[in-house]
Amino acid sequence: MPRPRQPGRHRRPEPLTAPEDAPALVLAVPGAPSSATRSLAEEVVSIARSELPGLDARIGYLDGDGESPSLSAVLAHAAEERTARFEQARAAGMDVKEPDGPVAVVVPLLAGPDSALLRQVRQAVMDSRVAAELTDVLGPHPLLAEALHVRLSEAGLARADRARLFTVATAADGIILASVGGDEAVQAAGITGMLLAARLAVPVMAAALDQEGSIASVAEQLRGSGSQQLALAPYLIGPEIDASLLEEAAREAGCSAAEALGPYPAIGKLALAKYTTALGIAPPQAQNTPAR
Repeated sequence: MPRPRQPGRHRRPEPLTAPEDAPALVLAVPGAPSSATRSLAEEVVSIARSELPGLDARIGYLDGDGESPSLSAVLAHAAEERTARFEQARAAGMDVKEPDGPVAVVVPLLAGPDSALLRQVRQAVMDSRVAAELTDVLGPHPLLAEALHVRLSEAGLARADRARLFTVATAADGIILASVGGDEAVQAAGITGMLLAARLAVPVMAAALDQEGSIASVAEQLRGSGSQQLALAPYLIGPEIDASLLEEAAREAGCSAAEALGPYPAIGKLALAKYTTALGIAPPQAQNTPAR
């Protein structure tokens, strides 16, 4: 039997859908496209679409090719499609206004600030000559701390759930949070690092993969403060850096490393939150659920 409608304030809210003719969400993916990068980006976009039905979500690569279009090409195509829809509606005799506002909202697929990559994103938007709004990067955010916790637990480097007191023989007692983007990125990663430290009850310090000696210096500081078993946690989605640099950093620190954040569900939710905030529409409430 169907459940009765819930009256009053206990009634479930109607699911949010994308407004008609809303700008496209264009995920700006750093680096050259590869099969792994394409799969990751498609999964992130799929998560965003599932959270907001009717969302027009697209993927643009900073170093696009024939198979994977560039960010500027994706923006130009979105503008052409919107103009074509307007012309078709007017030709059909419909009383429509010429569309205004941004054609797209560009969301960089970056956990933290990276001035060099963000410069490339801005240049691609300018090259497209399309009215597009560029959002901030995804972090810092509690959901990224959750994602880092999950990746560490998957690698056997952290307890999956403190409440269950589940012991892991290889659990780290000090975490190096590896970021890319220099000092600004380290500072931003440090905010998420504090949230991760609260979840794990172990010290967490951020370091820069693109600054010589940064990883080794932080590893030395952690060991000097009493940590004996370190772990490297990439504060990265994945495409923004060569995976070999992570392996090299783990060797430099003399510790094991977790996987990059990748297409963790929080990444798609945060990308959508940047989009809805830019448009001033209420996003679905993201729940900071504990990792299991």
